Amino acid sequence: MRIICPFCGERELGEFTYLGDAKPVRPAADAGEDAVYDYVYLRDNIAGVMDENWYHGGGCRAWLKVTRNTLTHEISGVEAAAGAGARQVAK
Repeated sequence: MRIICPFCGERELGEFTYLGDAKPVRPAADAGEDAVYDYVYLRDNIAGVMDENWYHGGGCRAWLKVTRNTLTHEISGVEAAAGAGARQVAK
């Protein structure tokens, strides 16, 4: 599998680290234990298209949001992950 990094171009999978589902949102600092437990332990295991967080440690070191089909491993989109340490792109 190859991922097209928006900063570095097409790269081999070995340069990236999978970091999980991109959908969950970190609870507020004053959230209760139940909210924190749900965030840490309860994740959907989708069989199909989902957004995932990936880290390009072997390249630009940017956090990326990758849209991938978990059944076929087909990647339909890659973009910088907002708010996750992603590099800011000048417009």
